[in-house]
Amino acid sequence: MYSKIAKEFKWEMSHRLPFHKGECKNIHGHSYKLRIELSGDIDGNGMLIDYYDIEKIVMPLIRKLDHAFICNESDTLMLDFLTKNNFKHYVIKETTTAENLADLFISELTPQFKNYSNINHIIIRVYETEDAYAEAESKL
Repeated sequence: MYSKIAKEFKWEMSHRLPFHKGECKNIHGHSYKLRIELSGDIDGNGMLIDYYDIEKIVMPLIRKLDHAFICNESDTLMLDFLTKNNFKHYVIKETTTAENLADLFISELTPQFKNYSNINHIIIRVYETEDAYAEAESKL
């Protein structure tokens, strides 16, 4: 039988968009929410995957991001400041938009879910605010 399940995770994180013409060029934070949706065939126990297994896969990345400043690798002004002051940060190649964060989660998490042969599709939704999100998906 085919099934679809989802689990949500929340964390606090700050960033900035140096290219932005408005307020988002400034350092600011969000209460982020990640919704991961998995689909495929249920196993002999009637499960697609145990929710605890999802948590074991997702939480290490959430812990790296929680209360961190996520920074584009080319934002040397912020990287120098964060490193000099020993502030928690996480560096990515792209700008720190919700769209790029959704892609980050897809690229980091998809390989781990490929270990479950019954899961064939993953959708990641990253809420930057309560009513604004970006989504990325991958077939496994």
